[in-house]
Amino acid sequence: MNENLTRSDFRLLIVEDSEDDALLLLRELKKGGYRPHWTRVDNPATLDEALAQPWDLAITDHNLPGMDSLEVLHHIQSRQDIPVIVVSGSIGEEVAVETMRRGASDYIMKDNLRRLVPAVARELRESGLRRAHRLAQSALEHLSHHDPLTGLSNRSTFEQTLERVLDEVHASGKASYCAFIDIDHFRLINDTCGHQAGDELLGRVAELLRQHASDGDLLARIGGDEFAWLMADADEQRVLQRLQTLQSEMQAQRFAWNDRALHLALTIGLVPLQGDQALVSEVFTAADLALLHAKEQGRNGIALFSAEDQAIRARRHEMDWATRIDEALDEGRFLIYRQSIRPLGKDTPGRHVEILLRLRERDGSIISPGTFIPAAERYHRMPSIDRWVISRMCEKLAHNECAIEMGPDDLVAINLSGQSLGDDELLPFVRSQFEHHGIPPRRLCFEITETAAISDYQHALAFMKGIKELGCSLALDDFGSGLSSFAYLRNLPVDFLKIDGIFVRNIDHDRMDRTIVEAVHRIAREAGMRTIAEFVERPEILPVLEEIGIDYAQGYAIDEPTSTEH
Repeated sequence: MNENLTRSDFRLLIVEDSEDDALLLLRELKKGGYRPHWTRVDNPATLDEALAQPWDLAITDHNLPGMDSLEVLHHIQSRQDIPVIVVSGSIGEEVAVETMRRGASDYIMKDNLRRLVPAVARELRESGLRRAHRLAQSALEHLSHHDPLTGLSNRSTFEQTLERVLDEVHASGKASYCAFIDIDHFRLINDTCGHQAGDELLGRVAELLRQHASDGDLLARIGGDEFAWLMADADEQRVLQRLQTLQSEMQAQRFAWNDRALHLALTIGLVPLQGDQALVSEVFTAADLALLHAKEQGRNGIALFSAEDQAIRARRHEMDWATRIDEALDEGRFLIYRQSIRPLGKDTPGRHVEILLRLRERDGSIISPGTFIPAAERYHRMPSIDRWVISRMCEKLAHNECAIEMGPDDLVAINLSGQSLGDDELLPFVRSQFEHHGIPPRRLCFEITETAAISDYQHALAFMKGIKELGCSLALDDFGSGLSSFAYLRNLPVDFLKIDGIFVRNIDHDRMDRTIVEAVHRIAREAGMRTIAEFVERPEILPVLEEIGIDYAQGYAIDEPTSTEH
């Protein structure tokens, strides 16, 4: 409170049955420069009525009709947090001590009013500090429970409330519902329009949610563009109708930003809370699965979680695998295997080894990549796996631990996922691994699938050019599986084409497969590339490949995957 407000604008409540004594107090304050806005009351009824208004300070007599200063303190403290000064003509020491113990700020004898002005000045000053402190505490308390951007509850508060609701559901058997709500293509809006636009959109969605929430519901922002809605409603059809109305209103809106009008949509995963979920984490997992299922159905939809739904069960399995992948990375349980790629022609230089991946479970069993790679791709674990493989292989090459003798012209081929191609930090990481382990870049060949190269063409092309500048080789894997293979081929700096196995495995008796493989080989020759045939699983295939002129062959008829681990 500033000085001008303190001296002329503060609100003073005087609890005094003597009008003359009240005027004496005001005269004393005026001599000290204070001219408050004041009201006098003298009984419990008028006191309670006055306390309906805010006050900055109260001065009370001790002996009043129907009450004393201790009762006045109780009335005031139950309604407002303001300083109270007791001014009395007859108050014993014991009573004075008791009033101070009960919360009075000071007590002053009426024959010693010169102490009044300093006491009022002190209390107004300290009251202002206390008020500022309370406001700060209140703000901190609010922030601890709310999202600062949208004003909705935060994740922690939502989880605590959900835990209590689960207990109530278990006790009563009455269902509630939990919905996870995701803004479709929010990242695209954030990237194209900027974070300020993204923040504005989050605020708009939060406000729309508030308009549709009922008493007893809880709304929260639990992630970047993800909201949660705990609905105190046991009627499934009514809940679905409310969510569909929310989606319809969202679609009807246009988000205008810098001359752009963007269409908006929400995808929702809904979980009934029926007593079979014991933990908050189980509800979150179920809601995540339902939300993911809704996105897979085309977005702007609602998916209701059911433990019996086969698609949701498949997603749950993949989600479990994502956790197991993280644990395997942390615990060093991935294993490096290798498979030889044999030269077919007498003049074909060098031998190749493709690096393959396995996962060792805690019980010692070995898991093939076909089991965990789909989950790694869906939950974006492939960049971490790719980096682990690169680092581990550079370490093995530096210590000659590849389980075979490697000649100077031999290559080690490492597969890269499409997700890694979009990682701008991957190329510097590869360079740092070469420098740290002292590995010549020419020893490594990076394999990129044709699908990954075409689907993220610009990132793939930039990475491939950077890898070539380092001195590494490049192979385009699964070539022929895409519809645009030949159109893109001339622009990719590739050294090897790995012909998709679907055209190789029956080439000895399927004329169409042979024709396709011959065409790919001729084009590769024109482009200065060498060819590798995959899935050579029978010896009968080899003579056909040699006749065509294929440079290398890979498959179980050549070599089976072998561990490089000791």
